[in-house]
Amino acid sequence: MKVSKRAQSVPSSATMAVDTKAKELKAKGVDVVGFGAGEPDFDTPQYIKDAAIAAIKSGKTKYTATPGIPELRKAIAEKLLKENNLTYKPEQIIVNIGAKHSVYESMQAVLDEGDEVIVPTPYWVTYPEATKLAGAVMKTVETDPKNDYKITPEQVKKAITPKTAMIIINSPNNPGGFTYTPDELRAIAKTLEGTNVMVLSDEIYERLVYDGTKFISFAALSEDAYKRTITINGFSKAYAMTGWRLGYVAAPIEVIKAMSRLQGHMTQNPVSFVQQGGLVAFTDPNNEVENMRIEFEKRGKFMADRLNAIQGVKCPKPTGAFYCFPDVSAHFGRTIGGVKINNSMDFAAALLEQANVALVPGGAFGCDNNVRLSFATSMELITKGIDRLEKWLKS
Repeated sequence: MKVSKRAQSVPSSATMAVDTKAKELKAKGVDVVGFGAGEPDFDTPQYIKDAAIAAIKSGKTKYTATPGIPELRKAIAEKLLKENNLTYKPEQIIVNIGAKHSVYESMQAVLDEGDEVIVPTPYWVTYPEATKLAGAVMKTVETDPKNDYKITPEQVKKAITPKTAMIIINSPNNPGGFTYTPDELRAIAKTLEGTNVMVLSDEIYERLVYDGTKFISFAALSEDAYKRTITINGFSKAYAMTGWRLGYVAAPIEVIKAMSRLQGHMTQNPVSFVQQGGLVAFTDPNNEVENMRIEFEKRGKFMADRLNAIQGVKCPKPTGAFYCFPDVSAHFGRTIGGVKINNSMDFAAALLEQANVALVPGGAFGCDNNVRLSFATSMELITKGIDRLEKWLKS
């Protein structure tokens, strides 16, 4: 049976591959500590589940409007105005099947064959593949660990060519755990003025910021930024709704119309009763989002402190998302447990095999000196996993 060259060109997700391997070992009875998947360990709040169940029972199981039910689009517009200082009409919003789908569909809607997309490293693993599938070319910009892996206006200016159609900004960042300050984003926005470069601003972790960090949407920086920005967000991270697959995009009306045309042939609409869960999510009656954020902040500080106490490991303090992204390259060249560690993939594979700790190699994110650990797990498991990592590196 023939398989398309397009499909063959797309590798499996590195994060999902690690999570799958860890689950396979666990199913065999192996005591694996998993730091792989980017998924809150908290359950979806009950009030959201109740709304979806009620929707099923009341028969809200049919097709909906392609870009999402009007009530949800209106609620998203109200959320963006209240929390992000962004004025969008419901018609400028489309609801997708998860923020991953939002990224893919956005690129399909606005990129043409040969367009260049500026992607700073480290980057989320799906950006390169979504760019490729849109027929565009990814132009990576290597960032400096001394600047917390954040791209500078000078780097942006240097990377722009006549073929540049888009730059991706992901703040708070997966996998880096860093967050751009408002002033840093304003400087980038200023650099883009006078160009035709669109901004895809992935803001899925906006509610998960720490240590007094202030979040600002890229589109809220200026009128110019508003006109060139495609804002990506969703419900997965803040509301622990990863499996529900509910994301959304806010953008200029012509972009949303193009995405709606595509979505009409891709999925028709987001799942009907899942949208009802999203509709009530913003109400957060028990302040559960903030409670989760506070717990993630404690875990992130603890994990970073533990990692930095290990010889040969350098870990920036996370200011957002739920990841630590330490540089472990000081251990490259060593032989541990009979295995030569040459890169992040060797490091991750040997650690899982020999110490039963699962993390994601940084090479998948464009930073082969690093590995990613998710602290979306309990303090007990973080302690156990870091203990094992430290013991393994001392072996």
